[in-house]
Amino acid sequence: MANTRLQDCALTEHAGLHAPRVVWVISDNKPGHANQSLGLAEALTRAAPTTIHVTPALPAWRAWLAFLLKRMPGKQLPKPDLVIGAGHATHITLLAARRAHDARIVVLMKPSLPRAWFDLSIIPQHDGITADAHTLVSEGALNRIRPTTLSQSTGEDARQGLLLIGGTSSHFEWDNDAVLVQIKSILARKPNTHWTLATSRRTPEDFLPELPQYPNLTIVPHTATSPDWLPAQLAHSSPVWVTPDSASMVFEALTAGADVGVFDLPVNPKSRVGWAIAHLADAQRITRFVAWCTYGKLHPNLHPLAEAERCADWILNWLKKKN
Repeated sequence: MANTRLQDCALTEHAGLHAPRVVWVISDNKPGHANQSLGLAEALTRAAPTTIHVTPALPAWRAWLAFLLKRMPGKQLPKPDLVIGAGHATHITLLAARRAHDARIVVLMKPSLPRAWFDLSIIPQHDGITADAHTLVSEGALNRIRPTTLSQSTGEDARQGLLLIGGTSSHFEWDNDAVLVQIKSILARKPNTHWTLATSRRTPEDFLPELPQYPNLTIVPHTATSPDWLPAQLAHSSPVWVTPDSASMVFEALTAGADVGVFDLPVNPKSRVGWAIAHLADAQRITRFVAWCTYGKLHPNLHPLAEAERCADWILNWLKKKN
């Protein structure tokens, strides 16, 4: 865990009067968006004593009314210093919270409103936005995963591996047979690794019945997982194989420190997610299945991602200059 301690020490150097003491997370009730916002908020708490309060996004008409009246619901909550939101449904509530409480606001992902309306924006690289004084370009979506050194010490000889299966999406053409063939190949070539396979809400219903039983495979349907299940698995699993449509899980696995393989599926040439996966492969941060078949190993994850920490550091630097 040496890398994590160094990151924490670097962030702690910024702790002081400029660090936010109260952070609000505006939630649209979408787990993926909450994962991003909480990942950033929790990274800020590792820099200085900070309390996090999650509050729901207001319906658009109520958010605009709150903005006009400078009266934000949530009197039971302490006044925020910083407000974070991900997802279009949070944008107007972010603006209302800033106007009512004179707080700084941070929007995650490319907003539907002009970026100039927000104090800071953190936008994934695949959205094609250029960084500036108020915009940070992140490598993938932020998450709550903490880096470990598991893959660096065990690599592909690890006794526990993870297979994360997505499903139909607009970014890749899903093919049950293609994914099943690749899974069978991985299981056959790595018989000494015990694999856990997890599905998602997008996995076709006819996928699992077509997968034969293997002595070194445990199947966990998405209905049997909790929000804490994946972080717990990533903490002690390497290698990790992910279908390319599940880009957020690819970045979570890279953050955890796992060596990451990505299944091969036909890509939509206009997909920004497809571009992000290709960029990771070109940078040798992930290994495509066809390359693994050729070379027999995954690229080692020697430098796990720590994007939440990097973004928190950037915010604290910005706040320091403003105070």
